[in-house]
Amino acid sequence: MVPLDAEHILRPVKIGDGAALARAYSANREHLAPWEPLREPEFFTPQWQEFHAEQCVIEASAGRNIRFVIESSDGEIRGRINLNNIVRGAFWNADLGYWIDRTRLRRGLASAGVRHVAAYARDEARLHRLQAATLLHNTGSPRVLADTGFERIGTAPQYLRIAGEWQDHLLFQLLL
Repeated sequence: MVPLDAEHILRPVKIGDGAALARAYSANREHLAPWEPLREPEFFTPQWQEFHAEQCVIEASAGRNIRFVIESSDGEIRGRINLNNIVRGAFWNADLGYWIDRTRLRRGLASAGVRHVAAYARDEARLHRLQAATLLHNTGSPRVLADTGFERIGTAPQYLRIAGEWQDHLLFQLLL
């Protein structure tokens, strides 16, 4: 557990997080819809989220993905920061992704969390590089990435299927 401010901590996803994750995703469904893949209705249920939490623990143990939550002092989940698709071999890289609860925007939580996760990636996971991608019309995430040391490295046409459409993304990297 790492404190991010007086009210929020960053910690790994754990078994038992399903109900809180379902509440967080349900409360932020419209807020996240423009930035994420289309979600089936089951995604927003405690059962689906608990299964996902169990998978997160397994994948972290295997070193494939390491996922964190931002938890508020009331025990609710207010965001996620993920190290996805960890690759070793010649790459030693992970994809960074994150979101913040609509009621907690512009408080520095994303920047504080990304800094801690980047330090974890460097010091604990021993990665060499993180990469991140943002939609062209996303104005907040490039600021978070710049604030945390990422540099823009290009644009990827039709990079990810977000909100049901193949969309162009700005690409960023952080050498650890």
